[in-house]
Amino acid sequence: MKVGAATLVGGIFGSVGTLCFFIAFATDYWLVASDNCGPNTWPTQTALTGEKDANGTEIQSVEVVTDGPLLSLTLHHEGFFWRCVFQVEPSAHAVLATLFTNQPESKVCVHGYLFPLPVALGQVPHPSYDATAVFRGFWTVLIILGLVAALTGLFLLVCGGPFISHKLYKLGGAFLVTAACLFLFMLLLYVLWMELVEVERYVLQERMEACPSAQVSVLYGLSFMVAAAGVPLELVSGLVFMLVGRALHASK
Repeated sequence: MKVGAATLVGGIFGSVGTLCFFIAFATDYWLVASDNCGPNTWPTQTALTGEKDANGTEIQSVEVVTDGPLLSLTLHHEGFFWRCVFQVEPSAHAVLATLFTNQPESKVCVHGYLFPLPVALGQVPHPSYDATAVFRGFWTVLIILGLVAALTGLFLLVCGGPFISHKLYKLGGAFLVTAACLFLFMLLLYVLWMELVEVERYVLQERMEACPSAQVSVLYGLSFMVAAAGVPLELVSGLVFMLVGRALHASK
């Protein structure tokens, strides 16, 4: 009876924790930032133009066509897949303005999994190249490995449930604990990047020279918070299933 209750609680915690990891991976709200570096205009039309960088690789740059000066605050949000920029009223709250219900038509997004390596439009290395890009590289690897470990652990636990296999319970619990540790290390790495690196320069990139005194506000996004909430759930679930596996083995 106690083993069954522990298995139920561990399954709920593991499922919710894995869901948190998946949401954090799939959404693009890890970094939320705002700046007042112009143009003080509202984009009404965007066009993509193909260019080639110094390496001969074809890239896409964005040309923004405006109708007149209306807004001056630029919001940024990004995650694993996308890095998006759009303009809002100066009084708008950065986190609330980036929610799914507040998506303007003027939003411009580029692939985010290569950042913080700015796209080189001219000389290489690019003047705004971030020497700490290794943070993003490790972050990308850890979030993928963590998600794979969590899904593998749940799969093993689902397979071990009907057969009450103590080996699958132990192995599945070990995978969940590994996923929690990977996400925890990834979160710590992200915090180091946010606190120790000049993130304002990363947000402005090429506009840094045009706006040396721009005011930049950087926040931890909802994706970061969801991932942080999933770590203790996943860790507790993994430990519970490892204990259940040990109890089942001892009872035989």
